Amino acid sequence: MARPFPVQKTSFPKVERKWYLVDAAGKPLGRLATRIALLLQGKNEPTWAPHVDNGNFVVVINAEKVLLTGKKLNQKVYYHHSGYPGGLKSQTARQIMEKYPERIIELAVKRMLPKTVLGKHQFKRLKVYAGENHPHAAQKPEKVELL
Repeated sequence: MARPFPVQKTSFPKVERKWYLVDAAGKPLGRLATRIALLLQGKNEPTWAPHVDNGNFVVVINAEKVLLTGKKLNQKVYYHHSGYPGGLKSQTARQIMEKYPERIIELAVKRMLPKTVLGKHQFKRLKVYAGENHPHAAQKPEKVELL
């Protein structure tokens, strides 16, 4: 018995994840975050597909030296809510930079990734460090100049 329509098969290429090292010193936050998000999603690879997670690992160093242009350091406000009535909390970028300098880059990149399960997996491959040192030397990350 012959089928009326041919069966189409989808092929999935084998995913080989690369490690990239990004130096954030003196780079504008938004421009840096967009390029990091593209690397995490794997959009720089010829095998990119929206339903396949073929992104790469990205290690960011010198997060404390990232550049916020204009008056953003004092005027940019980050909000989060506890879930309780009246539980809206806010912090300026300066307050976050003083306590957790890597969180500024993490938040910027996380908000540029898809808000799906795929995006959560991609975000887990981002490693941000405030200083020069990182524990991923064994992976031999390829240094990439984004700007």
